[in-house]
Amino acid sequence: MEGVTHPRGSAANSAAMSAALSGAVDLSALKARAEASRNQPPSGAGQPDGTPAPSSDAVLEVTEATFQSVVELSLNQLVVVDLWAGFSEQCQQLTAVLERLADESGGAWVLAKVDVEANPRIAQAFGAQSVPTVVAIAGGQPVDAFSGALPEPEIRKWLGSLLDALRDRLPGIRAAEEARGPVEEPEDPRFTEAEDAFERGDYAGAQAAYERILDAEPANELAKNALAQVKFTARAEAADPSAREKAEADPKDLDAQLATADLDIAEQDVEGAFRRLVDVVRRTAGDDRNRVREHLVALFELFDPADERVAKARRDLASALF
Repeated sequence: MEGVTHPRGSAANSAAMSAALSGAVDLSALKARAEASRNQPPSGAGQPDGTPAPSSDAVLEVTEATFQSVVELSLNQLVVVDLWAGFSEQCQQLTAVLERLADESGGAWVLAKVDVEANPRIAQAFGAQSVPTVVAIAGGQPVDAFSGALPEPEIRKWLGSLLDALRDRLPGIRAAEEARGPVEEPEDPRFTEAEDAFERGDYAGAQAAYERILDAEPANELAKNALAQVKFTARAEAADPSAREKAEADPKDLDAQLATADLDIAEQDVEGAFRRLVDVVRRTAGDDRNRVREHLVALFELFDPADERVAKARRDLASALF
């Protein structure tokens, strides 16, 4: 589905899952079974008419007999089907996260839980070869899926992409969001840990915390930018106060030149810091040149890439190098 990316791990679903996502899932057999058993709801269905019994407004316990109601529900809002099994600890962990996120959504999407041991035909219909497997249904068809117990931040990102892509197609999403009103994003405890360490002046602890985030999410721009700020702050606070005098007295003193550039940035003389290091690049070579270049590039990361001061300094650096 355009606009939705698969999170890490979904590639392991095999050709059967790929077929499901291309619209090849045939839910008609499940529909026929559901209609045939409408008047004989299985124990645990929880509703006189055989529809799923919610454990909360946003969480449904689904069986083969009641699955058609889930398909019909997906015509109006996003349904996330959780294919789980009681023997799997991963399933238990993932289901707990999905239940909490569904409750937080305020009805923007619904979680449909399916015990595959009791309802194997549902898992077969989706081509699921392992548990946990999670399938998103919209408009009566599967539109995206993943397998395995992904980290919560990745699940949140996946759900957000789905809701963004489907908001104009499924009126229930927008209606639920409008009824709920603005929702403050919950704080990410990983960032809270890093920010607390930074506020205490524990720069090593803050750096380690941001690096752990990037180990798990290499493309997390917020963590990248924060890590650059932490490294710079630690360097600037440790800079030799006499570095500027040393840099002026001896232009070949690289330590003094680098420290002075940091002090310039701290004092808001951004252009002066960039100009200083570009000049040092011009008159150095080999390892010394590479060291200064890397320091300058690290300073670029403190600013918006669209900042004209950064753009100019990048052009000047390229000229100095080549």
